Amino acid sequence: MKRNNLILIIIFFLAASVYGQFSRINSTAGSFSRLGFGARGMGMGNAMSSVTAGNLSAYYNPAVSVYQENSLFQASYSILSLDRSLNFIGFTKKFGLGKTVSPDGRETFRSYAGLSVGLINAGVSGIEVRDDAGEKFKSVSTSENQFFVALANRFSGKLAVGVAFKFYYYSLYENMTATSVGIDIGAIYSLTKSMNLSFVVSDLNSSYKWDSSNIYGQNGRNTTDKFPLIKKVGLSYKFDDPQLLLAVEWQGSNANSNILRGGIEYQPIENLYLRGGLDRFELSEDDIPVRPSLGFSYLYGMKNLNLGINYAFVVEPYSTSDQHIIGINLLF
Repeated sequence: MKRNNLILIIIFFLAASVYGQFSRINSTAGSFSRLGFGARGMGMGNAMSSVTAGNLSAYYNPAVSVYQENSLFQASYSILSLDRSLNFIGFTKKFGLGKTVSPDGRETFRSYAGLSVGLINAGVSGIEVRDDAGEKFKSVSTSENQFFVALANRFSGKLAVGVAFKFYYYSLYENMTATSVGIDIGAIYSLTKSMNLSFVVSDLNSSYKWDSSNIYGQNGRNTTDKFPLIKKVGLSYKFDDPQLLLAVEWQGSNANSNILRGGIEYQPIENLYLRGGLDRFELSEDDIPVRPSLGFSYLYGMKNLNLGINYAFVVEPYSTSDQHIIGINLLF
């Protein structure tokens, strides 16, 4: 029986690691949380840490919520191969602080604060459990979740800083769970009206602590899986004519990753946005395949509400099919 349990645990770890793409960082803890957030970001190659226009999420940078126009609710569902699931939900809003009156009589705010909350859920279902004779007797699933709360403040017209608190919960098997709390810190500096520079440090203190004594009894042990510490530097530029947004980003980590990513968003007509991106361009290893992506959004305006329909297609190496992300946005 103990042998069967050991085999099950190994299978579940392999099932969870299927989100990775055979590079060191993707075999570390929390790989599901590094896939991206929603159709817009994934359609632009996840190069979003310096982007302050359009619909935003503090997943990419805790400081961005102070730039969100109106209140934003967003939700996305992913179509993945190998019985995997990946879903997102989030809310972002900015608040004016300290009203003041300008010389021409207009009311403005001295500064802005921002709030962003979100949930990422991932898992693998339909994992078959078999006995010593190879007979299937049940199916099990895994569930890995991240809930984050981000607060930001815009200290001036050029600088915004934010911090995010992330709560992880991983249900790997019966009586085999782990939790963690991590911190992200981010900043955005506006070099010009159209150009932004960003700095982000992610997953400070994040780690899973496992206790297998519930399965193995006295033979169980405690193990710790640390998340990689992520550092990002991003640059974006927004053109007014044509309506074009360009973004690039470098990401490094203590897992020896050295990643470059980029994205583009083009608005050919009112309410329609077309996107393209390239993620996971590994500068340190030339045998890691990149992940191109395409996407679009269409906004439909109503009296006090704007509804957005979003889609992204992401090439996924080593999989039987690619990723499709479908989402909605509500602006109110």
